[in-house]
Amino acid sequence: MPPHLNLRFLLLIAVTGLAACSHLGQAAPPLSIADSPWAASSAAPAGALPAQWAHQTFPGKRATSFQYVRLDGRDAIAVQAQSSASMLRQPLRLEPAQLGQVHFSWKVPALMEEADLMLRSKADAVVRVVLVFEGDRSRFSAADASLSELSRAVMGEDLPYATLMYVWSSQRPAGTVIPSTRTSRVRKLVVESGPDRLGRWTDYQRDVRTDYLHAFGESPGALVGVGIMTDSDNTKSHARAWYGPLRLVPPQP
Repeated sequence: MPPHLNLRFLLLIAVTGLAACSHLGQAAPPLSIADSPWAASSAAPAGALPAQWAHQTFPGKRATSFQYVRLDGRDAIAVQAQSSASMLRQPLRLEPAQLGQVHFSWKVPALMEEADLMLRSKADAVVRVVLVFEGDRSRFSAADASLSELSRAVMGEDLPYATLMYVWSSQRPAGTVIPSTRTSRVRKLVVESGPDRLGRWTDYQRDVRTDYLHAFGESPGALVGVGIMTDSDNTKSHARAWYGPLRLVPPQP
């Protein structure tokens, strides 16, 4: 993939319409995800200054479908990827002292057996929860600084300082940190591995600061965006998943 196309995975701002996928759950009456009960349940803590949820598509890529549904008594986003990649994303701002836990859930019926986030040609994931952070850009490597300059020239924005993704891997054990094959500023943390918990809701409560330290070896800066992403473009395969609300919980006193 040309570098300027890859940057779209890191620069997360756009608003589009969403297509329905009626077989992915009980579809709600037509309404935008931004106005859905799922979005209302995905509230950030007071003072986080969130914006609306928006669908981010990428040039040259088929869009993954995102649809609000009610499934198993839960508000959810039904996602279907068919050789596609796109993201549902919310800009916000949460200062380092406000970082506590992120709570999220997903339900996955099947894994993409060929997908392997360690390999550029197979770097797909049936589910990803994405956190984007600010930081000291003077610490960028020469390669990342060049990517950031290219980002500014092509997109009018700098490369995000750091992106942490929680993923389900069919190949790598839980706890593995997988650096991006394109930039050191993206790290994937495997929180689920293998097929044992397929076909049912799994719920997670992750300490953001602890996971960031584990992935990047330094303290996090401000959290400036969150998102969910399902992609199958590299393996040219099909993926389905449901995401429950994503909540940011402030630190306990």
